[in-house]
Amino acid sequence: MMITPASDRPAQTIVLSRVPPLMALYGKALAPDLVGLAHRVARLLPVGARPVVEASSTALPSETYSAIYRSIDAEHLAQYQRLFGLPGSDELPAGFLHVLAFPLATAHMVSSQFPLPLLGMVHLSNTIEVARPVTIDEQLEVFAWSRNMRPHHKGTAVDIVAEIHVSGEVVWRGVSTYLAKGKYLIGKAAAPQDRKDFVPPAPTALWNLEASTGRDYAAVSGDRNPIHMSALTAKPFGYNRAIAHGMYTAARALEEARSIRPASYVWTVEFAKPVLLPGKVSVAITKDDASTDAHSSVSYSGWNARTNQVHFTGRIDPLV
Repeated sequence: MMITPASDRPAQTIVLSRVPPLMALYGKALAPDLVGLAHRVARLLPVGARPVVEASSTALPSETYSAIYRSIDAEHLAQYQRLFGLPGSDELPAGFLHVLAFPLATAHMVSSQFPLPLLGMVHLSNTIEVARPVTIDEQLEVFAWSRNMRPHHKGTAVDIVAEIHVSGEVVWRGVSTYLAKGKYLIGKAAAPQDRKDFVPPAPTALWNLEASTGRDYAAVSGDRNPIHMSALTAKPFGYNRAIAHGMYTAARALEEARSIRPASYVWTVEFAKPVLLPGKVSVAITKDDASTDAHSSVSYSGWNARTNQVHFTGRIDPLV
C-alpha cells in the first residue's frame, strides 16, 4: 500500500541540522510563559483564565520543519518495546514513529510564528497512516507542519501533521489534533459538540495504570508536558492529578491488537475524558467481524467502569 503525499504541506522548508532535543524545546516553550505560569501556580488558576488569542496572531506558520534520522538509537527502541511489552525486533512500531516525529512537530509549535501555547495543550485526536513496516536500519526523513486552526468550544484547536519518508516514499503520516484550552479566537466561537451516549462493550482487558505512568511514557517519548508528570505540575493547568498521555493509551491498544490488525492500516483515536493517574481503565479490543481475514478492521475503546465515562475510542482500518 502507498500513502499519497500531502498536498497542503508548505513548500518553504526549514531544514534542521539535527533532530532537536525535546527538553530544549520545552525550555523555549516555557520562557515566554513564565509570568503567566507563575500567576497560575500562585492562584491555582486553570489555563482557561488566560487571555484570548489576539486577532492579529491567528495565522499559522507558513513553513515545514524537516530533519533526518540517519540512525535510530537501538536502546531507545528497546526501551519503548519494554514499556509496551513488545518482543525485541528491528521493526519500528507505529507509536514509536510518532515519538520520533514528535520533536519536529514540537519545534514547529514553539516557533515564534506559532500562535498557541504548547504548555498545557490537550491532545484531542489522532489519525495515523502506516504504509508498511519500517526497520531500524532505514534512514528516516521527517517533516512537520500545522493546518486548520479553528474555534473549539473550550478554546482553539489545531492540526499538527507529520510525515516520515524513506527514500522519498511516505511510509507513515500522523495528524494530531490539539486543543489550546482557554485560548479563544477573538470574534469566533464554536458550539459544544453533541456527544453520543457511550454504551460500554464487553471488556477484553483491565488496565491498572500506576501514578508513574505519565513519567514512564515521558521517559521514552520525551513528552514531559507538566499535565502528565505529577499532581503538583498538573494542577495549575486545571487537573487535580496527572493525566495519562493520550498516545500512551492509544499505542497500548494498538499493540494489544497486533495479532488481529491489518498489515497496512489507518489508526485513529479520539480522546474524551482524560485518564487520571493512578487509575483503572476497562478496555475492549475487537475485530469488526469474526473472520480470520487479515484485512478486517479492529475497534477499541477504554472507559471508567465505575462511572461509564469514556476515555478513548478508536479504530484500526485497512489502508486502501
